[in-house]
Amino acid sequence: MTTMRTGHVGLNVTDLDRSLAFYRDVLDFVLVGEGKEEGRRYAFLGDGESLVLTLWEQAGDAYDPARSGLHHLAFQVDSIERVTAYEQALRRRGVDFAHDGVVAHREGAASGGIFFHDPDGIRLEISAPSGAEGAPAPHESAPTCGFF
Repeated sequence: MTTMRTGHVGLNVTDLDRSLAFYRDVLDFVLVGEGKEEGRRYAFLGDGESLVLTLWEQAGDAYDPARSGLHHLAFQVDSIERVTAYEQALRRRGVDFAHDGVVAHREGAASGGIFFHDPDGIRLEISAPSGAEGAPAPHESAPTCGFF
């Protein structure tokens, strides 16, 4: 048997144009393909090499963190400087953040990132494996990505 890994993630969104602008223009994903037929709109987004994310315009309401399903979607970048660059771009767009600035994944961790919401309220994370030494951890007894 081989070890499985995530192929791509599909998200239901309420407004494809709004979500596409967010993921493409703010988070730097590349549009790979799309469907524009009324009632069957979608977008495939990649990183330049692979399909990473699909957006499906079929949600009637915003994300509800109290329902079962997706908890959050985490993206990893190579440096804390890249995390900070994304944070600045997101702040210019008025994005809702769960914590103020870069936070550690747990107390004393070197890894950390930013935690925020997309236009439908889907919880997102952008983190780096190191560089967050000394950053605060919002929860003493639980992982930072767990409750936001």
